[in-house]
Amino acid sequence: MSEERARPLVLFGCGKIAEVVLHVLRHRGDREVVACSVDRDFLPGPTWKGLPTVALDEVAERHPPATHDAFVALGYQDMNGLRAARCAALKAMGYRLPSVVHPDAGLPSDTVHGDNCFFMDRVLVHPCVRFGDDVFVWSGAMVGHHSQVGSHCWLTSCANLAGSVTVGEQGFFAVNATVTQSVTLGARVFVGANALVTRDAADDQVYLAESSKPFRLDSRQFLRMSRFDEV
Repeated sequence: MSEERARPLVLFGCGKIAEVVLHVLRHRGDREVVACSVDRDFLPGPTWKGLPTVALDEVAERHPPATHDAFVALGYQDMNGLRAARCAALKAMGYRLPSVVHPDAGLPSDTVHGDNCFFMDRVLVHPCVRFGDDVFVWSGAMVGHHSQVGSHCWLTSCANLAGSVTVGEQGFFAVNATVTQSVTLGARVFVGANALVTRDAADDQVYLAESSKPFRLDSRQFLRMSRFDEV
């Protein structure tokens, strides 16, 4: 283990996303997480998940950036803007923000990514793909060959970017969102669950698929009529 990889880590965040990242770090990572930091107004108490907590305005004093790294584990609030802002704040304090890559992520050897990225296990990333800083990619998400994903994006499980797709900063892709081959998306584009994007998109565009309407029969009536549960 190199000296840099051995540096203790401060996790920024105390919500559900931070809990997932902490699980990966504790069970499949090579970093010791020594503290949890959040904005002072959001301190959950003296400890969180067995970690001492420290307000952001005191973290550099208690866990100096000369000897510690940090990772920002927030969700996609404000189209990933909150996470981007806290990454910038911690970098300004002097912290390095290493990425967290699950050992079973399966990234190709030529994958390029920036700081504070999070790759879950069993992602589907092709060769010749580049990610910016602070991109979160969840299990089952697919990114096709020669695609480029801008900084501060979020790819939920089973989101799909085909080959040669270009994504601007702060994009969000929900479950089963699909972008087809060679499409270019601007910044802060939101692609909802099951939505399909086949053409280039300007900044701040939103794509939604209509929710399925409930069938006129309830589930028991449907099973009786369709014989679905017969063996």
